Amino acid sequence: MKSSGTATGVAQVSKAQAGETAGTRGQVARLILELGPCTAATLGGRLGLTPAAIRRHLDNLLAEGLIETRTARAYGSRGRGRPAKVFVITDAGRSAFEHAYDDLATSALRFLEQTCGPEAVAEFARQQVAETERRYLPVVAQAGDLRTRVQALADALSADGYAAAAGPAPAIADPGGTAGGAAGKQAGPGKSRAADVVGNGEQICQHHCPVAHVAAEFPQLCEAETEAFGRLLGTPVRRLATIAHGDGICTTHVTCTSRDMTPPSPEGSDI
Repeated sequence: MKSSGTATGVAQVSKAQAGETAGTRGQVARLILELGPCTAATLGGRLGLTPAAIRRHLDNLLAEGLIETRTARAYGSRGRGRPAKVFVITDAGRSAFEHAYDDLATSALRFLEQTCGPEAVAEFARQQVAETERRYLPVVAQAGDLRTRVQALADALSADGYAAAAGPAPAIADPGGTAGGAAGKQAGPGKSRAADVVGNGEQICQHHCPVAHVAAEFPQLCEAETEAFGRLLGTPVRRLATIAHGDGICTTHVTCTSRDMTPPSPEGSDI
């Protein structure tokens, strides 16, 4: 009969081995994410694993739905034999890594806020957005009118994975006539301010947000991005909805301050 001490030792060893196995499996998945489609031989060689060991980890990742197999593309003529099989990361696998990074980023921002205050988080957000703004500026600046600049910004966002679209903004009722400024105050007799409408604008819709989970706790990220949009477009913008706060998409209304654009149709945007 085994003593309780021996049983505890065996359990600890088993737990350590399980942790080591999970860690190696994570390394395999991360390498596939970094390299793109790759063979088992490539993965085993990079990580120093035997064919049997790499196969075991790959089988587990396949069973968990984190990776999938595809047939390698053949360039030029190839000899006889079975086509090479490569492993690629799935959407679920990529999402697992994104959430892991989200947790780390959220913890880091919490620490920053606790030690240096909320303004430090806002400054961090502005610095993060500054690099993106610098990259987008030449693309947006060379566009012509506002509508073209908005489309150029949406295209740049899409290239960075935000799945953005641009188009005419739907008319927004302005009960107080505040958006119309002096025009609202000059409404003639018989005209109700409730009929004032904010028109002649554009909107950007972002259907994906890589930092949504972090921005849900730290809206400074969204605020810094919105401020950058206004500077890039050279006109006031307003964030109407965000994925971080549970909306389906991030929607930004862009105010048209020039009169050289054709007013949008009453139906508004189709995006």
